[in-house]
Amino acid sequence: MAWRVETLDRTVDAEFADLPADMRARFVRVAELIEAVGLPNVREPHVKHLRGAVWEMRLTGKAGIARALYVTAKGQRVIVVRAFVKKTQKTPVRDIELALQRAKELET
Repeated sequence: MAWRVETLDRTVDAEFADLPADMRARFVRVAELIEAVGLPNVREPHVKHLRGAVWEMRLTGKAGIARALYVTAKGQRVIVVRAFVKKTQKTPVRDIELALQRAKELET
């Protein structure tokens, strides 16, 4: 079974729509890489573990850097639960907490 990358809901789709075009394109490239070679074979600088079940896809562009926070689900699925442009060196704790909260929706 191949890996699939998808978003949690329309809220996350809107967050992606707010990203600059080059960062959205970078997300598509990372997602295609995951689907082509499998998530276990993709490592830094493309993805990095943050906390608990939350990982990040690292997106760069002319306007700076962005992150797509994701969790994995049954059926070899990568579910993106938060996308945003990063303003600080570290990924903000509030964004990680929001990703963890949204990930709980998958468990119910």
